[in-house]
Amino acid sequence: MGKSVRSGNAAIKSRFAKVNGVRVHYLIAGQGEPVFLLHGYAQNSHMWRPLIGKLAETRTVIAPDLRGFGQSAKPPGGYDKKAMAQDIHALAASLGHKQIRLCGHDIGLMVAYAYAAQWRGEVEKIALMDAFLPGIGNTEGIFLLRDKWHFNFYGETPLKLVKGRERIYFEHFWNDFAANSKKSVSEADRRFYTKAYAKPGAMRAGFEVFRAFDRDAKDFASFARTKLKMPMLVLTGEKASGQFLIDQGKLVAEHVEGVIVRGAGHWLIDEARVRVVSKLVDFLGR
Repeated sequence: MGKSVRSGNAAIKSRFAKVNGVRVHYLIAGQGEPVFLLHGYAQNSHMWRPLIGKLAETRTVIAPDLRGFGQSAKPPGGYDKKAMAQDIHALAASLGHKQIRLCGHDIGLMVAYAYAAQWRGEVEKIALMDAFLPGIGNTEGIFLLRDKWHFNFYGETPLKLVKGRERIYFEHFWNDFAANSKKSVSEADRRFYTKAYAKPGAMRAGFEVFRAFDRDAKDFASFARTKLKMPMLVLTGEKASGQFLIDQGKLVAEHVEGVIVRGAGHWLIDEARVRVVSKLVDFLGR
């Protein structure tokens, strides 16, 4: 079944479930109405521990490892965000949750949007944290940005290049996407994530998430024809996606609160923990 550890006053339990044909690992804590937290690339469910302890005071908090990440299974396909959202929906159903609140960071925000767009009546609130939505507005320029080379870095040769060098590869994300590389993801967490991504199949799965962006763009453009009606919070880093994701949020949802976290980069939980956790607890917990 897994194990339990404490974060603040909350006992965080590690669990597994077979859903949508995939063995999914998830962290769970607290009692009350459910909130699902979806991690991004270069991290996994572990990133949410600082938030879980606070939210679990009033909510049941579930933080899955997405398909291909962390301790979840790493199948060869199914990495378009519409399919990844179906995993999470099946997990919610298996736990008896019909109405949920959602929060996603990075790749996780794409999965969160795909969930809300497919099951609009089942999501009470949604929070998107720093990255972008493929296919919403003009996103073609993103793929040409110099520090976004990894969007096209997949296939057999990249896999061979990063094997045994996972830490070197991920330093690009943790350092270059932070406002200050010395106040980014901690050394302990860097070791934790590097070990997780060095497991068999993990890097391939991560690369497949990027390979699916073209498919995601088509799906999202279709979803966006009908705007979401539930409240949406968009949290971005001043030194990262900034106003761009907020503007995208307004293209896909009717009720959007946009907050730019001053002085922060992409790793919001790590770079501006107190401010970001407080805002998320206020939005998701109230």
